[in-house]
Amino acid sequence: MTTAQPDGGPTVLRILLGAQLRRLRESGGVTRGEAGWEIRASESKISRIELGRVGFKERDVADLLTLYGVTDGDERAQLLSLARNANRPGWWHRYSDILPSWFQSYLGLETAAALIRSYEVQFVPGLLQTKEYARAVVMLGHGTAPPDEIERRVHLRMMRQDLLTRADPPQFWAVVDEAALRRPIGGVSVMRAQLEVLVEATALPNVRLQVIPFHAGGHAAAGGAFSILRFRDQELPDVVYVEQLTSAIYLDKREDVDRYLAAMERLCIEARPPADTDAILTTVLHDLESEKGYA
Repeated sequence: MTTAQPDGGPTVLRILLGAQLRRLRESGGVTRGEAGWEIRASESKISRIELGRVGFKERDVADLLTLYGVTDGDERAQLLSLARNANRPGWWHRYSDILPSWFQSYLGLETAAALIRSYEVQFVPGLLQTKEYARAVVMLGHGTAPPDEIERRVHLRMMRQDLLTRADPPQFWAVVDEAALRRPIGGVSVMRAQLEVLVEATALPNVRLQVIPFHAGGHAAAGGAFSILRFRDQELPDVVYVEQLTSAIYLDKREDVDRYLAAMERLCIEARPPADTDAILTTVLHDLESEKGYA
């Protein structure tokens, strides 16, 4: 049995419970079709349950455990407790009216991650954005939204950042293209404050920031931004998150993850080392003050 982290959130708990149900089904020699019949569901529903992509009914989990021959009271109680916790809404649930379901899944994974590695091309990483910078970014995609919705979106992003300073925070390792630092999102004053906050963020023991300078030319991740999340629980595979305009891709197959891990490693080599980041930010800040390189 694997015990999930208490801050894992429903997304990760569903994945853990789904994986355990799959192992129990396979060890009992039960097909997905037979499992589906037991809970009045389709074979594809069992597949989605085992992948952690849907919620659980506690009664269905109990019926499946009986079918799989799980009779030990403690084991059943632990799995049923996991099912109940997996159905509890995450902290972001109150923002569900403005969040697409595909991003809610990411928030669950981000909350539970032990290591978050991110590559950004256009913007400062969301976990390091100031409130004013975040508002400017939100306005780019939702400029016609009512002011209260804009503020809720900004507040959500600020709440996400709490994970970097909580007890036992994840390690956050970001590689940022220099263009993202020199693009004056929100104007000069907003960008100045953002650069100053980045300097402060690099002092956090769990934050590492590298910059890919312009002179590096083409590099390993020319295809665009992505994140790789790793979890404390070894039952969970690494997950690659690639956000698109109206959806996102989640990759956890070993061969896919390995390709992105290799690309990230090459990016870290091509980027300036973390020890140089303060100097780079100071230079960009100086150029901003003297209005060099800014329209």
